[in-house]
Amino acid sequence: MRRAGLIAAVTAGLVMGAVQPVAAAEDFVRPNDRRLGYEGHWGRTAEAAVTVNSGARLGFRFAGHSVHALFDVSSITVPAQIYVSVDGGPKQLYAVDREDIEITAAGRGPHRVELSVKDVFSRANRWTPPLETGVVLTGVRGRLLPQHPVHSPRFVFYGDSITQGVMALCEVNTSDCADGTAAYPTLVADALHASLTQVGFGRQGVIQTGNGGVPAASDAYGWNYAGSKADSDRHADVIVVNQGTNDIAWGSAEFRAAYRAYLDQLRSAAPHARILALRPFNGSHAEDIAAVVAQLADRRIEFVDTTDWLSLTDGDFNGTVHPSAQGHRKVADRLITLLEGAVSHDHHA
Repeated sequence: MRRAGLIAAVTAGLVMGAVQPVAAAEDFVRPNDRRLGYEGHWGRTAEAAVTVNSGARLGFRFAGHSVHALFDVSSITVPAQIYVSVDGGPKQLYAVDREDIEITAAGRGPHRVELSVKDVFSRANRWTPPLETGVVLTGVRGRLLPQHPVHSPRFVFYGDSITQGVMALCEVNTSDCADGTAAYPTLVADALHASLTQVGFGRQGVIQTGNGGVPAASDAYGWNYAGSKADSDRHADVIVVNQGTNDIAWGSAEFRAAYRAYLDQLRSAAPHARILALRPFNGSHAEDIAAVVAQLADRRIEFVDTTDWLSLTDGDFNGTVHPSAQGHRKVADRLITLLEGAVSHDHHA
């Protein structure tokens, strides 16, 4: 019934074309409106809010029985997948393969919508416009209400396909098997009531370039995608780095130089953040990462030894590299333990 209603609504919108009632035009909210609350890397203008990152989020409040999220899908060849939750209810899965997704609610409200990006496929172009995948929000139509300001600690996660949540649900590298919201960054941020920036690019390392046209980590840093500058990390409380898994082809000296340059870049951008440099779960360049952190002698940059956090024989992986949802849960629990006391103290000090 819900699906039939959605199809009918979309069809009605297509039949109406550009001719909209005056009331509907007045209810059109542009992507850069303050009533829309974004988390993560979103390039925002009056015309579009664009993210290429699994785990990115959007929240807003509305009155009435429904709102319409509007998208530009003109260049999209592999639709992103999103979850939509209303008033804390169950997450509904949508492929962003249409220009209008209706979101309905019971009662007149006010209602709260949480839209989270489940996956942006890593092997399609998601760096250089016109993008072949990603979420391109062109506005919201409905009676939106002001946001309540929330002051949360700010957590930022940078990494590769593991941070992206690739193969978290099953053993195939597809959007259906990937879920950024089941990956440890989302789990950690939600447990500690932090705002979340989750940036994971498949195949990427500190030297290795990523899939989908994405540069290596240091060249991608500071950008949402090519030509779109990201919000600054200056006020980040915690930055978690999980890089090195895809740099296996490079020797120790070259890797150490690149990893150190990347940590220097993060520290320069976020002078006060606590930075956790994770040992890759497969152990790649573990000694190099530990050595770089020791050499930096910055008490706010820590090497996190993840040895024995996950097991290949206990269902913690789909395949041999990518954690399963169970594996991500285990990683999250370890990081929560590491962060909960210190973040609370730092944030309220």
